[in-house]
Amino acid sequence: MTRFLIVRLGALGDVVHAIPVAAALRHAFPAARIDWLVSAKHREILDLVPVIDRRLVINDRGGASGGTSIVAAIGELRRSRYDVAIDLQGLIKSAVLARSSGAPRVVGFSSRYARERAARLFYTDAYDPGRGGLFDPRETRHVVDINLGLLSVLGIKATTREFPIEDIDSDAARSVRQQTGGRYALLNPGAAWPNKRWPPARLAAIAIALRARHGLMSVVLWGPGEETLAAEVVAGADDAAVVSPRTSIADLVALARRAALMVSGDTGPTHIAAALGTPIVGIYGPTRPARNGPMSPLDITVSRDSVCQCHHLRRCKLDRMCLLDIEVAEVVDAVERRLAVEAQP
Repeated sequence: MTRFLIVRLGALGDVVHAIPVAAALRHAFPAARIDWLVSAKHREILDLVPVIDRRLVINDRGGASGGTSIVAAIGELRRSRYDVAIDLQGLIKSAVLARSSGAPRVVGFSSRYARERAARLFYTDAYDPGRGGLFDPRETRHVVDINLGLLSVLGIKATTREFPIEDIDSDAARSVRQQTGGRYALLNPGAAWPNKRWPPARLAAIAIALRARHGLMSVVLWGPGEETLAAEVVAGADDAAVVSPRTSIADLVALARRAALMVSGDTGPTHIAAALGTPIVGIYGPTRPARNGPMSPLDITVSRDSVCQCHHLRRCKLDRMCLLDIEVAEVVDAVERRLAVEAQP
């Protein structure tokens, strides 16, 4: 086997969680060609992953810029003559793309672990992690470890969570260091799912506590459409927080790598920070920290997943989302415990 294709189109956090598979493949086959098929919207993080030889970018969402059409991408995949295509997404669309590559082996998850059960029909080899299923509460392994387990189908025993993301700096990161004196925390109020967003006023209270207790200024991150959320945090923080500049994924990597702490819900920037080793306090509701929370045993999550009735739903179906039951004092306590570990010699 000398030519591998990884198919993981999105989303950002899921792409990050798949990077250790590319790293493990590179260790097992140092001279192999490893390509990655990704959506244009999520390719930026892969530009910073040197173990990948080529990023095949498709515009599968209509509004995204860059990338080629699905039809053109299939033609390019077939010309590349892959030995193995690995579908880490588990959707019918991703499975069809993996199969359309023409690779003689197409590897994916069993129907219990694929996001769409019918995706299994397009694989020559399926990996079953051996528990209840992808969203079963009995499944307590991290998604990174489940992804790595799929490589056992190829005879690769991969147990190391390695994230080879280049260490870079950027103008945005330098600007933040100038504003904050070089020492700062990151607060992230946004998330694609509304029920993953902790209220901005409570994050503002965290910023005030960080400044009062640790002399830390907070930098509030924002993505497309999240400017108002960031502004609300800063407005309530009594000069303890500033809005970050507009950031690319490379800027986010540079900021997270140098941050003293990140406080955030379950979202892409959190997973990038976790991959880089940034100290994290995570705030979780409709998703399980054991499955997709921070990976360091030192990190702390404040979670209501055990009582949430809207697991893996984008919007809460109740009158009050469970994240609102997490009060400021509980997160401040988690912040204190996480920073105390960092302060130890």
